[in-house]
Amino acid sequence: MKRKQLSMAIHGALVVSLLVGAPALAQDAPKAKEGEQVAKTLDTVTVTARRRAESIQDVPVAVSAFGEDQLKDLQASNVDGLQGAVPNMNIVQGRGSANSVNVFIRGIGQPDALQTFDPGVGMYVDDVYYSRINGALFSLFDIADVEVLRGPQGTLYGKNSTGGAVKLTTKDPFSYEGGAAELTYGDYGRAEARFYAGGKLSDTVAGSIAGAWITNDGYVKNRAGGHNFNDDDTRSVRAKLGFKPSEAFEAMLSLDYTKQDAALTMGRPMANLVRTDVVFGPVVLQPGETGKWDYSAQTSFAPGKGQQMTHQGVSLSMQWNLSQAWLLKSITAYRKLKTHSFIDIDASKWELGDVLVAIDQDQKSQELQLQFDNGSNLRAIFGAYWMREHVPSYQEAYASDLYAVAGSRVSFLRTIADDLTTTSTAAFAHASWEFVPSWTLSAGVRWTRDHKDYERTTSTFWGAPFTGLNGTVPFPRTGATWTAVTPSFSLQKKISAGLMWYASANRGFKSGGFNGRANTPYDVAHAKYNPEYVWTYETGLKMESADHRLRGGITAFTSRYKDFQARVSQDVSTFPVLNAAALSIQGLELEGSAMLGERTTVTGQMSWLDAKYDRFDDFRLDPSYPGYDPNVSHAHVPFSPRFTSRIAVNHAIPLPDGGMLSFGGDVSYRTRTWLSVDNRDVLSQPAYTVVGLYGVWDSPEYKWQVRVGVRNLTDERYMIDGQEFASVANIQTAYYGLPRNWYASVRYNF
Repeated sequence: MKRKQLSMAIHGALVVSLLVGAPALAQDAPKAKEGEQVAKTLDTVTVTARRRAESIQDVPVAVSAFGEDQLKDLQASNVDGLQGAVPNMNIVQGRGSANSVNVFIRGIGQPDALQTFDPGVGMYVDDVYYSRINGALFSLFDIADVEVLRGPQGTLYGKNSTGGAVKLTTKDPFSYEGGAAELTYGDYGRAEARFYAGGKLSDTVAGSIAGAWITNDGYVKNRAGGHNFNDDDTRSVRAKLGFKPSEAFEAMLSLDYTKQDAALTMGRPMANLVRTDVVFGPVVLQPGETGKWDYSAQTSFAPGKGQQMTHQGVSLSMQWNLSQAWLLKSITAYRKLKTHSFIDIDASKWELGDVLVAIDQDQKSQELQLQFDNGSNLRAIFGAYWMREHVPSYQEAYASDLYAVAGSRVSFLRTIADDLTTTSTAAFAHASWEFVPSWTLSAGVRWTRDHKDYERTTSTFWGAPFTGLNGTVPFPRTGATWTAVTPSFSLQKKISAGLMWYASANRGFKSGGFNGRANTPYDVAHAKYNPEYVWTYETGLKMESADHRLRGGITAFTSRYKDFQARVSQDVSTFPVLNAAALSIQGLELEGSAMLGERTTVTGQMSWLDAKYDRFDDFRLDPSYPGYDPNVSHAHVPFSPRFTSRIAVNHAIPLPDGGMLSFGGDVSYRTRTWLSVDNRDVLSQPAYTVVGLYGVWDSPEYKWQVRVGVRNLTDERYMIDGQEFASVANIQTAYYGLPRNWYASVRYNF
């Protein structure tokens, strides 16, 4: 009852805030420097959602934007710190991996973590697309701003995305001169160091270097003793060199390197773990855990079996002002990702679903943009994009507790070597025309061609008495090509200086592929699956008061999503990918900010999502099927809670010496969330609320800053992700959000 009352109070507070302020995410309350008056308006928010700088209030796109200070007030160390701050977005650490991110926007994402699936939400750093969810759990150590675009990105963005895009922009040394050094200490052995230094080296050259060293001892205790699980040891560095010899040309070279060495990421087994004994039949090895989790686990892996990653890349961005109206831009990039990760999928001391996944990926990309602006009523962009990605991987699966003969375990090992090459080519155009004063029509189209080549070999090694089952299943190199045309349209009306209405239609496309879990000859013969498509229709209002103290927006949308690529669990070695479903998704989103008085800022978001399957073609639901499972359900779309909301408050108090003392906090809430395609009951997280608090002291002239904070103040225990392989020992594993944790940081600006 208390939880329900709290959630209702949160929603009530948000509704009042949104109706009074009609908020949309904006900069924090400006801090007054010594001798200055306290600012009485919200800062202007500029976004590049349409590949050019525009006010967030003028863009006919559902987009949320966060500056560096806002990210700090979110208490976000990594990109998953955005969880709760963006309407209808789910972004968490993904599926037993210390370096992966699981992102869903408006019910669309990547339901299987395997590298043969493409993300449903595109991740970009400085306009460079990151093609894997591995390596995408970015540390926010030199970020200038983050933009989250909701809805299909089928026209302007490097790679077609059905769900949306998350854009991170790092600091430009021409714009961010000076620097900062920051040290953070907290419980669970948290120790972090971050720095940035940049500026002009001459009239035409600027450079910067930034880095971070992020460590913690782990928040999941090892029941067998030894090092804790779910820890981190990440070191990152980024260097930039800019060249601007004239107003007509500029270039930016960026190099980055990240190395992570972590222990296992452990979850919690939520269902009975079952061994198949050929004499005794099914034997429960371990009952599913219930009640409040104590953040402890035990693994079958030996000490030292952890998760390592190196991620590095180089990019060169150049732009030429060909004339007053024409600008040419080039983005060239190369990236390389290597992971060597042991994952205990069953999260127990039993060897049932233990795997090694080693990826050695590289990608090359080139994008060209030709932009036109007549300085009046017409803007356009024409572009071409090319990316080639090569993803060889090696995997091992260990399951020597899965089968037994009269209690004697039968050893089992599966090895997998596969090789995926993807070549994506696209051409696009987009134009905006103010055909009469205050009315603007925009239209775009993109042609995409994705070609994939795939090869795979899997071998099984059984112990006695099943050695006769040993063998190799080849998957000869095969290829397929998919093409798509994805248009976009929008109409907007500038009703007044502070009010804009728009309506839009956008089509998204995600290419097909080959099942990276094809372990039998039948699976090999049926490994290919088709693309996904989505049409989203959207309308919205963006509002700002005349005194610039209230800002916000409201968006309503409906989507038609078809050929959903669902990976299901059929039997112990069969995991088909089905173009199983068509979905109807509709929702409502409110977000914004309000400045109350001179020193108090309130921001918030509230969203409603109704995602449901119009159909789900699943052979396992046929009672005549030998493997019929009555526990399978498709009543709910995973990672699509019906309601999410957040409200945050920041209050600043000027000090007599010219410094500033600030206090803030936030409360976020989401309703029940299903964590598996098959809607397993134990992988369903009931509604929950998370609270954060912080305090900040800024010295005069803002040379020094001290920040203290606590995340998950009420120590809520809640699931954020799941692994579901019910056909293998009934594995249903949940991963949890951070327990209550505190920290303190000291920052010096120069």
